Amino acid sequence: MAISKEKKNELITKYARHEGDTGSPEVQIAVLTEEINTLNAHLKVHKKDHHSYVGLLKKIGHRRNLLAYLRNNDVVRYRELIKSLGLRR
Repeated sequence: MAISKEKKNELITKYARHEGDTGSPEVQIAVLTEEINTLNAHLKVHKKDHHSYVGLLKKIGHRRNLLAYLRNNDVVRYRELIKSLGLRR
């Protein structure tokens, strides 16, 4: 259910603001979005896996908080990020 190291590194290089950036909100949101999509696909197959559902809700809440932070601090970066990730907001 976890995303592969290669996929995570690819997301980090795509959304990083500078060299070695792994902690910016854009990177964190992109990684969380990939993990949420992976968990969502897993739960469609395994409908009775309630433990993964709890983890999914935690990740969604974390991403929501990071999106709110980014929206409050820099609206332009927020809009570019949700457009590139295909999030509905």
